[in-house]
Amino acid sequence: MDDLPVEVIGNILSQLKAARDVVVASMTCRKWREAWKKHLRSLSFDSNDWHRQHDISTSSLEILITQTIFQTRGLRCLSISMEDADEFSAAPVIAWLMYTRDTLRELCYNVRTHPNINILERCGRQKLEVLKLAHTSIMGVEPSYQKFPHLTSLSLSFVSVSALDLSLLLSICPRIESLALINPDITMSDPQATMELTSHSLKEIHVKTISLDKFLLEADNLQNLHLRDCNLEVFELIGKEALRVLKMDDVSIMHLDISESMENLEVVDFANFTVMWPKFYHMISKSSKLRTLRLWGVVQDEEVEAMDLETISDCFPRLSHLALSYDLGDGVLNHCLQGSSNLENVVVLELGWTIISNRFSAWVAGLLERCPRLKKLIIFVRVSEVKTEDEYGMLGSFTTSMVPLMRKYMEVEVQFEFE
Repeated sequence: MDDLPVEVIGNILSQLKAARDVVVASMTCRKWREAWKKHLRSLSFDSNDWHRQHDISTSSLEILITQTIFQTRGLRCLSISMEDADEFSAAPVIAWLMYTRDTLRELCYNVRTHPNINILERCGRQKLEVLKLAHTSIMGVEPSYQKFPHLTSLSLSFVSVSALDLSLLLSICPRIESLALINPDITMSDPQATMELTSHSLKEIHVKTISLDKFLLEADNLQNLHLRDCNLEVFELIGKEALRVLKMDDVSIMHLDISESMENLEVVDFANFTVMWPKFYHMISKSSKLRTLRLWGVVQDEEVEAMDLETISDCFPRLSHLALSYDLGDGVLNHCLQGSSNLENVVVLELGWTIISNRFSAWVAGLLERCPRLKKLIIFVRVSEVKTEDEYGMLGSFTTSMVPLMRKYMEVEVQFEFE
C-alpha cells in the first residue's frame, strides 16, 4: 500500500463515499490523510450513519460536517442527507455550499434549515451537472441571473414549488436531459391546476404521485416517459416522434394525447391504470417498432374491445416481449384468442390474472400455440387472492393442467412467480 500514488489512494477513498468510512480509512497513515485532503472527489453524509453509533446533537453534527468538508479540496460529488435530523442553522450549510461550489459536479441535498436556503442562488452559474433536492422549497426563480448552464439531471423529491417556478427552472437548464418529480407539492396560481413544462433538451422524465387537472409537456427530444401513482384529468405530450419508452403505473387519465409521439415507441408498459381504451388502442397501433408490450392489471369486459392476438400480430411485427394480465371473462377470452396469426418474434411471455379463474389454463395454452419461437414463459400466480374452497380447487386444477403443457413445450423455460 505504501507504493500506491497518493492520487490512487484518493480514488479509493472516493469510492467509499460515506464520510464516516472515509475519515476512519484516512487515519491509516500520513499518506492516506494527504489523499483525503487533496485528492478526495466524493463525500456523503447521512444522519443515519452517525445516529446509529452515537446520540449526536444537531449542533455537533454541523461542526463535524464542517470540519470534514473544509479539510478537502476539489470535491466533485457531495451528498448531504439529514432526513432524520432536526433543523440545521442556515449559516454552516451555506458555508458548505460556498466552499465546494467551484468544483462540484453533483449535489444531493436533503437538509432542513432555518431559515430556508435558496439552493438555486447558492449553486447556480457554476459547473453543476447533477442536482438532487429533497424536502425543501423553491421560490422565486429568476431566469435573468439564475442559470445552470451545465446541468443535465434534476431530481425533486417532496419539494414545494409553484407550477410557474418549475417551468422557469427548466428554462434556466438548457442542457437538462433527465427530470424526476417525486411527490412534489405543486402550488397553483390557476385554480384549474394546470402545469405546463417546456424543454427542448429533455430526454427522460419520471413523475410520481401528482394530481392535476391538466399536465402539458412540450419536449421535442423526449425518449422516456414514466408516470406513477398519478391522477390527471388531461395529459398532453407535444414532441417530434422521439419517444421510445412509455410507462404508466397506477395512473388515472381521463384524456391522454400523445398520438403524435408514438411512431417510434419500442416499449409500452401500463399497469393498474385507467384510460379511455378505444383511443389508447388507436394510438399504440401506430407503434410498428414496438418490442415490449406490457398490459398488467387491466380490467376488461365484453363492453370494452380488448386487444386480441390478431391485432397485436398485425400492429407490432417486431414484438419480442409480451406481458398480459386480464380479468378473464368468457367474452374477453374468446376475443383475445381470435384470429390465426402467430406472434413470430415473441421469445418472452409473461401472463397473470387479476381474479382467479379456471379460464386461465385455456388462455395460457392458446397463447403458447401462437408463439412458435417462445423461449421463456413466466406465470404470475396471485395466491394472496385464494381464500375460498372453490378458489383453492381452481388453483389445484390450474397446476394440474400445466403439467401436460410443460411436457408439450419442453424447449420453453417455465417460471412461476407467486404473489
